[in-house]
Amino acid sequence: MQKQKRDKFIFRCQSCGGQAPKWMGKCPDCGAWDTLVEERISSGVLKKKKSSFLPEPVLLDSVEVQETDRIKTGVGEFDRVLGGGIVDGTLILIGGDPGIGKSTLMLQVLSSLSKAGKKCLYVSGEESVRQLSMRGKRLNSHGASMFVVSETDLDSILAMVELTKYDALVIDSIQTVFHPDVSSTPGSVTQIREAAMQFMKLAKTTGLPIFLVGHVTKVGAIAGPRIMEHMVDTVLYFEGDKSHVFRILRAVKNRFGSTNEIGVFEMNEKGLTEVPNPSAVFLAERSSVSPGSVVTSCMEGTRPILVEIQGLVSSSGLGTPRRTILGLDNHRVALIVAVMEKRLGMNLSGLDIFMNVIGGVKIVEPAVDLAIAAALASTFLDKPVDKGTTLIGEIGLTGEIRAVGHVQARIKEAAKMGFTKCLVPSSTIKQLSKIKGMTIESVSFLKDAMEVLF
Repeated sequence: MQKQKRDKFIFRCQSCGGQAPKWMGKCPDCGAWDTLVEERISSGVLKKKKSSFLPEPVLLDSVEVQETDRIKTGVGEFDRVLGGGIVDGTLILIGGDPGIGKSTLMLQVLSSLSKAGKKCLYVSGEESVRQLSMRGKRLNSHGASMFVVSETDLDSILAMVELTKYDALVIDSIQTVFHPDVSSTPGSVTQIREAAMQFMKLAKTTGLPIFLVGHVTKVGAIAGPRIMEHMVDTVLYFEGDKSHVFRILRAVKNRFGSTNEIGVFEMNEKGLTEVPNPSAVFLAERSSVSPGSVVTSCMEGTRPILVEIQGLVSSSGLGTPRRTILGLDNHRVALIVAVMEKRLGMNLSGLDIFMNVIGGVKIVEPAVDLAIAAALASTFLDKPVDKGTTLIGEIGLTGEIRAVGHVQARIKEAAKMGFTKCLVPSSTIKQLSKIKGMTIESVSFLKDAMEVLF
């Protein structure tokens, strides 16, 4: 008698996809704790299947490409991040914290496409059709050619798309979709990888743009195997603090556009509203004269944005002074504090330091170094910086003010918002042209800047 083959079991890490023959508390590949989950695999040996069709390689220069316009979604900030619109056959992954507005954004994008005559399908694995209808009415997101369905079976979703031709497809979320032939539970590494592979094949063979909404882990990364981010064409992160009304859409991968652009939205009772001029919004409630408040210009892609940086220095009652930094790099602020102590003689080491970027914006570029130093010096000396002054420049360890990029665009944005004076590095002054109503003053060292300001 032929011996019956038994199924074998392995333990797969839900963080990195690594395999282990037995359960362990810590993944041997990525070091994550309590992420190994049992999965069943067949013990049978896979037979090599001879393909009846072999694609013939062609010369790259011989391929004719027709330049087609991108599909405009009607949401300007969303199109900006994508590089000007949606490319046919693209696979886009959108991640973000729970409740940040991912589903709301997708519903509004499909509604805008539907109103433009596009036939769209919204597949939800987390909400019923009735719940989607309630959300759509609240957000005024509807359209004559916008269809919704509540489904999690991968085969059923693919059959629906093959049966009817759609112009856009949203899967909300990829973690809820499961393949019936895969034994692991929905949301596991195997299920997510299989679903992402099937949707990628569908997008490339039919030219259908597909949006995948993804959950994020507690550390902020999109849940599932890292290979999913490699398969898709674009990875977007929806950022923002729930306590703030502003949301920022940022691309970390984009095969058809720049990864430097951002889209700014405001969350209200009617959903997400575009913010075409973020500088005016971020500076709307700035006080006239207040020590510790400084305005600088940061670049997000091709867009300069004016933001207010606030600093507060106070005496500490603790053995170790507190350092609370919101919206800025902690290490960068620590470096600037050390330079100020060494080059300016300001004793900040024993004081509590608090810094915040108004509006919940996160800034990582070094062009705001001079503004950080000015905010700390202003609150330390209890002297306000002139309301019409903005500062741009990077600070070196020797106290020198170093050049940054796109200074002309930054100054133009400041002049447009009513600022009359700008401090810039001396090395960039020759490259700048005169701007009406703006006085440009150059400084070479941090000490020079403090003398000009105070």
